[in-house]
Amino acid sequence: MGQLTVRALRAVLVVVLTGTVLVQALMVWALATRPPDGPLPLTALRVIVILGLVAAQVALVCVWRLVAMVRRGTVFSHAAFRYVDGVIGSIVAIALLWFTVTAVNAPGQRDDPGVTGIMAGIGLAILGVALIVLLQRMLLVQAVARDGEAARMQAELDEVI
Repeated sequence: MGQLTVRALRAVLVVVLTGTVLVQALMVWALATRPPDGPLPLTALRVIVILGLVAAQVALVCVWRLVAMVRRGTVFSHAAFRYVDGVIGSIVAIALLWFTVTAVNAPGQRDDPGVTGIMAGIGLAILGVALIVLLQRMLLVQAVARDGEAARMQAELDEVI
């Protein structure tokens, strides 16, 4: 991964993390100071958004750590698994929170149940992203195993020579 790519990705991660922290602070402030109003249970939705932002922040920090490992050339190691697992867990948490939003929103959509169906489909798509990252984790497992095997074989070859 080139230096420009690493810097660009880190800049995007900083902007997104800063944005999520600001939105999260505003949501906490709104939760603490404004009474719920309207037909939707706004308190529940605000709490779900705050939790979703926490999950997104965990994923952003994990991606930051993985980018650092790529830059150092240590991403093909067992240490990378915990960060990949953090990303997978965050995506699954976000999907579950989205399903919760869908359930909270569903009673208000009795006249148009298609909205609930679309929202459920979006939740499934989010879970699909988690499965894609899980597949990439499996590829990382294979790469780490092959890297270890190659190092062992190189050591044996060095002994022979």
